[in-house]
Amino acid sequence: MRPPASPWSAISRLTSQAQTTRPWICRQCIRSHQASRTRHSNFSTNQYTYSQAGKRAWRQRIRIERLTIPPQHRKVAITAAILFILGSGGLAFSERVRYIYIAAERSGRVGVTLAVNVYEYIKTLKKSEDPNYQTLLSACHKRCAERTLEAMEKNGSIFIKLGQHLSSLNYLLPSEWCDTFIPLQDKCPVSPFDSVDAMVKADTGKSLDEYFEEFERRPIGAASLAQVHIAKTRDTGQKVAVKVQHPSLDEWSRLDLALTRLTFRTLKRFFPEYDLTWLSDEMETSLPKELDFREEARNATRMKEYFSHIPSSPLVVPDVLWSQRRILVMEFITGHRPDDLPFLDANGIDRDEVSAALARIFNEMIFGSGAPLHCDPHGGNLAIRVNPHKRKPRNFDIILYDHGLYRDIPLQLRRNYAHLWLAVLDTDEAGMRKYAYEVAGIGDAEFPIFASAITGRDYNVVQSSNIATSRNNKNEKEAISSALNEGDLLGQLVHLLAKVPRIILLILKTNDLTRSLDENLQTREGPMRSFMILARYAARTVFEEQVEGIRGSFVWPGNFVRYAIAVAAYAKIALKLRVYEYYLSARRRLGMRAEVL
Repeated sequence: MRPPASPWSAISRLTSQAQTTRPWICRQCIRSHQASRTRHSNFSTNQYTYSQAGKRAWRQRIRIERLTIPPQHRKVAITAAILFILGSGGLAFSERVRYIYIAAERSGRVGVTLAVNVYEYIKTLKKSEDPNYQTLLSACHKRCAERTLEAMEKNGSIFIKLGQHLSSLNYLLPSEWCDTFIPLQDKCPVSPFDSVDAMVKADTGKSLDEYFEEFERRPIGAASLAQVHIAKTRDTGQKVAVKVQHPSLDEWSRLDLALTRLTFRTLKRFFPEYDLTWLSDEMETSLPKELDFREEARNATRMKEYFSHIPSSPLVVPDVLWSQRRILVMEFITGHRPDDLPFLDANGIDRDEVSAALARIFNEMIFGSGAPLHCDPHGGNLAIRVNPHKRKPRNFDIILYDHGLYRDIPLQLRRNYAHLWLAVLDTDEAGMRKYAYEVAGIGDAEFPIFASAITGRDYNVVQSSNIATSRNNKNEKEAISSALNEGDLLGQLVHLLAKVPRIILLILKTNDLTRSLDENLQTREGPMRSFMILARYAARTVFEEQVEGIRGSFVWPGNFVRYAIAVAAYAKIALKLRVYEYYLSARRRLGMRAEVL
């Protein structure tokens, strides 16, 4: 009897046929053969022969397929494969190399500038006994400032914003530094349209053409962090202002903040008495908020809502249509800078009324209960437009832009700050010292410097009753500069600014900027009216505090007396302001020029 055929014998026959017809055997057959080895012990002993034959068949097939491809096509395919591999890896590698190179260049530029400046100052300060020391020091200030300006302009990004801020610290930095940095106020980068469009598409998934029917490629304005374009929406055809962030900020903001922090810490190490690390600390807190336009949209909506309850206010905040982290679409409203005096005069807009309106708006932000504080009110963030629906002399609107940097002032701080200003205006030095400590922890030794910083006036003027008079910029600036050059007053000022709460620094900054706006308007009355408006808002805050402190019914004799005293104190200041404004109105109607006090 013939034994049953083994599965292996069948596979062997298939293999022999494949070697003559098709030099290939599938993997399933190989697996079946391997499985049959475990099930049958009487398999053929030609396993080794089969294995070698399979390998030879595989090589034969590869040779046949290679022969069927033309040589020139093979070269093209191999070249393309090599280029693809090198290209994909090379692009990633080259991008990384580019980033490392630029980062090293930016860091090296800051490091070299810092090292050279520190060396120059150390060398100059050693010559304090030289008769020409002040001249040598002034020349050192100028050289270091110009060197720093060049580095800031080349690095751009947040260094431009830092330079703009430093240029306004004329009460802290030598005039050579502040004057050198003034060009940065109008020197802001402009990002090309293609990079902006790519950024918007990366963030939203759509290009600018998909959002807007028309989009002006050239921005109408550029700042250190963003630029603004005019556009027309595709769905409604509304004319809008589109604020887009500079695309490079995302790439370099972290490095630039680290370099800023390193710079001020290095300065503190070599010059401990000149601690400016609070500047970098404040930038690290505020910059991330300014770089998120969704935060700006919330601030703008909140400000608009707050002032909607004050119908008499001329403040206009553009509506926000929508926002993303790096793009903000707003209602298009335009006007002229508040210091455009020819525009104001040509349209019959009274400069004094503009000054008074600005004073009311920003004092409402500082002293109003629950009001947000706009902390960057410079001339580029404000505009004046004619409103034909209003009667003269208040025939204008004030437009407020750029709502990225906002702060909320705690209630008790508002109240203490109001007490402080009332004491300043009453020349009550004991009250000033008391509330300077309540507001910022200022002791008696530091109080004169703080009083000058908060009022922008020389301390001798603060001590007199002339705080509301026009200041002689040249004389007072020379007095302050000479005081800073004597003894350790400058070190005390720097130490003072390092210890006060950050919100106080922003309030001081807001005061400086609004004071500068008022001076640029060249009003007829001087600062008297603005100080009286400030006093009214401060008195209102104190009045609200006193009323809140009354417990029980007002019909009780003690409570009634306290309420009457609070009303009388507020009414005294409010009535004084009202009478003064009637006086100014009468002089204006009679064509009389107001005297500058």
